[in-house]
Amino acid sequence: MRYQWSGRWSVALMATVVACQAHTAASSTEAGAALPKLKLESAAFKQGEPIPNKYTCSAEDLSPPLSWSGVPAAAKSLALICDDPDAPRGTWVHWVLYNLDPETTSLPEGVAKEASGPASSRQGTSDFKRVGYGGPCPPPGKPHRYFFKLYAVDRILGLDDGATKAEVMKAIEGHVVARGELMGTFAR
Repeated sequence: MRYQWSGRWSVALMATVVACQAHTAASSTEAGAALPKLKLESAAFKQGEPIPNKYTCSAEDLSPPLSWSGVPAAAKSLALICDDPDAPRGTWVHWVLYNLDPETTSLPEGVAKEASGPASSRQGTSDFKRVGYGGPCPPPGKPHRYFFKLYAVDRILGLDDGATKAEVMKAIEGHVVARGELMGTFAR
């Protein structure tokens, strides 16, 4: 016995397949799988190495110097997020910075903890409930990982000062043209 699809069912099936493909493509872009890579580095620590005390709550709590390359011409702004996925209560956000001029290739040590950041950027609110960088400050025990994630974005974000990581991530969804990451560790 042969089944024949009605026109309506064929269209519905095709629409479902296309929607699933679009969702899969969007998910891989968000995860950075299909994106060009930015090279993100710090003069203070190398990939996977301990973050010096100077950049933590155990000392001066300064933001570390960061530099990058590989920003595509399509980028209209950059966004930087630093977070700790090993925090006891779930991922802890340490730094939110957005609308950074894409011509910028570095951030100096000790960026001021003010809403107005360097190179026309804005700083958001961390999980410390304050604007600007808040360094690693884990409970005593095993080392935590701190991910500095840099996103090249194809637009300037229309966000108010003090935006949260969630607000920035929602605003850049579907607009990321390149991504880079640097991970350091810290334990007390």
